[in-house]
Amino acid sequence: MEVSLPSISNPQTDEQPLNLSKHVKEIGNHGLTKRILRRGSSWQTPFLGDEVEVNYSGHIEGGSSLESSLEKEAPFKFKLGQGEVIRGLDEGVATMKKGERAIFKIPPQLAYGEVGHPPLIPPHSTLIFDVEMVSWSTIRDITGDGGVLKKILTEGEGWATPKDGDEVSVKYEVKLENGAMVSNSECVEFHVGDGNLCPAIHKAVKTMRKNEKAELSVRFFYGFGNQVESREHITRSGSWDSITILLELLSLRSVIDIVGDKKILKKVISAGEGLTYPNEGSLVKVIYVGKREDGTIFEQNGCKEEPFEYTCLQDQINESLDKAIMSMKKGEKAQVFVLSDDTQENSHQVSQSNNSNSRLLYEVKLLDFTKETPFWKMETKEKIEACEKKKQEGNTLFKAGKFWLASKKYEKAVKYIEFNHAFSDEENQVAKALLVSCNLNNAACKLKLEDYVEVASLCSKVLELDPCNVKALYRRSQAYLQTCNLDKAENDSRKALTIDPSNRDIKLVLHMIKTKQKEDALYQAQLFGSMISKMV
Repeated sequence: MEVSLPSISNPQTDEQPLNLSKHVKEIGNHGLTKRILRRGSSWQTPFLGDEVEVNYSGHIEGGSSLESSLEKEAPFKFKLGQGEVIRGLDEGVATMKKGERAIFKIPPQLAYGEVGHPPLIPPHSTLIFDVEMVSWSTIRDITGDGGVLKKILTEGEGWATPKDGDEVSVKYEVKLENGAMVSNSECVEFHVGDGNLCPAIHKAVKTMRKNEKAELSVRFFYGFGNQVESREHITRSGSWDSITILLELLSLRSVIDIVGDKKILKKVISAGEGLTYPNEGSLVKVIYVGKREDGTIFEQNGCKEEPFEYTCLQDQINESLDKAIMSMKKGEKAQVFVLSDDTQENSHQVSQSNNSNSRLLYEVKLLDFTKETPFWKMETKEKIEACEKKKQEGNTLFKAGKFWLASKKYEKAVKYIEFNHAFSDEENQVAKALLVSCNLNNAACKLKLEDYVEVASLCSKVLELDPCNVKALYRRSQAYLQTCNLDKAENDSRKALTIDPSNRDIKLVLHMIKTKQKEDALYQAQLFGSMISKMV
């Protein structure tokens, strides 16, 4: 239902003389015009759905005055774009900034049209409104279906908002439509998306900034489950078709899934500085303490006076901790959570007595780090030497079963020499041999890690340099077999056998390919037969 905004003809205020604009701006294509009397104090304008507060006065063009918000001694509130006022005011107020004052001339088709609003407003009336934008409260449809509407009461700080998995603390009050209190908390901590508390709070908090306060209007299907005493208790207390939640985001701590499998999680306690992170080969200075779930310390390195120094990805500390530290900035303090079954068995890690799948906690502070000399600053001889060194480090790690670390070494080795046009002919020959061996060795690592797509890619790079490389054909055929690309697997195996007819490993892979092909052919025949029988 549309609500008419009445007005007074000449509101008296204590303002300074108005800076009347000579220019009239047309809004839209239906004759609505706007003349600014006083410019606003910011660049922002409200969005559709926002609750706006305005002072207004108005009259019929060439006719009588209407009511005024000044007569009621309070600004008029309405939700923008929801049809609560005539269309001309909806469209006009949407263009206003905070503190702005403007005159709107609203044609009949955007007001009360050919019917008018008897007895006050005749048919085909053009209305004139003097409107001052006092403020607005942002209201967002968070779920897109009207299930959770959020109105900001107090703006938050900074720019960061929580994401799934982040640790947050909030204050909230839950009330029914009749005002009855359902639940409240002065401070509750949880991880966003973990299922605790009601869905509405999890969805809303992801749109909030630190210290932001908001009012949520929540529909039935975004209710509270076990977070209130019982569904029956709520029903007895009154209707809960629309619940109001007052929500305040007290704090948030970012939680980062380091490798994407939730086995290594990093919670930022205090942010670091700068925009760079340690990388493979960086010399870092850290302080860290490793604890079991019961709080007992199993490892401790470094102190403020004498920090622990090590080189990234050199198998000098727990591999999972190493990965987490490489995601930290200088000065950052964090907690790193590691599933113990994700650790490697070596002298830097937890003993066999630790329970499988238990979680380890590292409290870490990255004091400083120094990156290796970038390859583009090296002379050609230095690049080849650095490549050979990384290759040997990779070989050592591969023999020790550290396939992920070894793979990183081979990748780094290749970067030193992969793209360089300054090599001499002799250096190009050495670089070519190194590229072939590093990519082949990396393919062997990726086979162990079951990354078969990358195996095929690395072997293809080798075959571009050496089309008859038996190892590359053999490893690529293994990768194709694992990804069920049987025709390509057979082609690679047969080509490898023409080069090395006595190679038993290749013969074995070819036998596996032929077996797999027969199994697939039998399955397809059975499937086709089943389809035919159903059609008959």
